[in-house]
Amino acid sequence: MVRALRAALPEEDLLYFGDTARLPYGSKTADTVSTFVRQIIHYLRPHDPKHVVIACNTATALALPAVRAAFPGLSVSGVIDPGAKAAVVAAGSKPAPVIGVIATEATARARAYERAIHRRRLHARVLTKATPLLVPVIEEGRGEDDPLVRLALKQYLLPLVQHGIEVLVLGCTHYPVLKPLIAKMLGPKVRVIDSAEQSAQDVVRRLTTTGLLRGSAGPVAPGLAKVAAALAAQADELGGPSGRSSPRWGGRGTLRCFVTDDPPRFAKLASRLLGFEVATPTLVCPDELYRLPVALDDAPAAETIPA
Repeated sequence: MVRALRAALPEEDLLYFGDTARLPYGSKTADTVSTFVRQIIHYLRPHDPKHVVIACNTATALALPAVRAAFPGLSVSGVIDPGAKAAVVAAGSKPAPVIGVIATEATARARAYERAIHRRRLHARVLTKATPLLVPVIEEGRGEDDPLVRLALKQYLLPLVQHGIEVLVLGCTHYPVLKPLIAKMLGPKVRVIDSAEQSAQDVVRRLTTTGLLRGSAGPVAPGLAKVAAALAAQADELGGPSGRSSPRWGGRGTLRCFVTDDPPRFAKLASRLLGFEVATPTLVCPDELYRLPVALDDAPAAETIPA
């Protein structure tokens, strides 16, 4: 998600909060995830963010309505609605396309993608497959050449292929790391949708509409994925200052990271995913989040995403 936002918003400063002590969210209840997300946003409020992206499909599915209710004056978006919209567009004019979704267990159980897609294409056939092994293997640093990764993908994708999917939504922001392999395994007839890219475009639209977009980035070009790949290819040329802020990525926006556990491991993994060295993030103890004076019970958790 950070890579996509960086490609779309080169002038903006990004704050990334990774709840590494309490992941994975994919096996937790809506109440628990909603509490975690509201704590994190409350922690970030002193930085005066002009927009917050819930860069996790599970958290979007389980916590977005509760977060919007808890912070009515804050612009907040998730990753499910943009991904669903892109899937419908990719399906073309067919009245009943077959759209596959791979996601965490919690996202699949919430059926958030089904509702978001059906709002746009009522008769679409949505096949959602829980893929719980993918996040752990990605977090372990396993790549496309790893036989365990290939075996897991084969087991997960084969039933969807047998049901004739025409579009596949990567319903977790970890999964785009494996997008080239997934696309290769599915073949050219299946369109693969990266929700991170679509969500970044959605953020640009929101900031442009409200007049909050820094610089003159304008709307996102269709080649967003190519831009992100080009940034990764330039990684060896990017340097940066020491301290908590990341390199300025070509002298423009900065990246600052916060985590709730094991900053060195996060820095190593993030550097691999982003393509350049990430400075050691700020450690935020979970106990500090629980002590925050935020009325966490004011907005009950919900499992529906408003249109």
